[in-house]
Amino acid sequence: MLHLVTNPIGVWALSKREIHRFFSTAHQTIFPPLVTSTLFMYIFGVAIGNRVDFSATGLTYLHFIVPGLMAMHLITSSYENTSSSLFIGRWHNHIQEILLAPLSYIEMVLGLLAGGVARGMLVCMGVWLVSLLFSPSLIAHPIALLYFMLMISVIFSCSGMMGALWAEDFGMLSMWNTYVIIPLCLLGGVFYPLFMLPPALQIVLHFNPMYYLVSGIRYSMTNVTDTPVLTCALVAFGMAAAIFSATVYLFRIGYKLRT
Repeated sequence: MLHLVTNPIGVWALSKREIHRFFSTAHQTIFPPLVTSTLFMYIFGVAIGNRVDFSATGLTYLHFIVPGLMAMHLITSSYENTSSSLFIGRWHNHIQEILLAPLSYIEMVLGLLAGGVARGMLVCMGVWLVSLLFSPSLIAHPIALLYFMLMISVIFSCSGMMGALWAEDFGMLSMWNTYVIIPLCLLGGVFYPLFMLPPALQIVLHFNPMYYLVSGIRYSMTNVTDTPVLTCALVAFGMAAAIFSATVYLFRIGYKLRT
């Protein structure tokens, strides 16, 4: 990968622009997910969680949902950052500045990707820091957490770019997030473990890729998982490699970039 980057200064400049972009609007990009997570933790983890018997998992309900919330906001923040940045660039036609810059297609993708990865990981760790206000907890496997955070943020930052290229208006831009990503997240085990579902739905859940991503974050945080962590790691890597390659291909053919 590194030998394909011939203009690291250009990639760094584009990355810095993308990171500055979401920091300059932190009241819209960083703080809302933290506020939402705080409410989820209080309502479900504190007010309701004490009435939920989670002894079978070895965790309190609050400790169970925190990794799920981290994964959910990591996914949505990564997606929203690149989708909005690239779509607005197309909408106002200043995407031409990037296309005319001395950057290869893979360098363009990496530069835009950096903003989504940085925002997603920052929000994800912010959710964990907020959880410490309710119940102190350590990270069981920091290296595994870093791996899953990186893979997930790459997956959905690239998905955001693909969505931004496909969308023709702001309604289409939010369609994937509203009707696909968030529902799959919520159905992927954010708020409940696998054993609580009927057997038929347990089988269906294994076809939801979000389930493996959420399980990977949960294992990293708590050492508890419903499925082998190696399976989660392979699914995350496979998705990241495939979607990153597809994004670079769309840039290479100029899909809706040169029109």
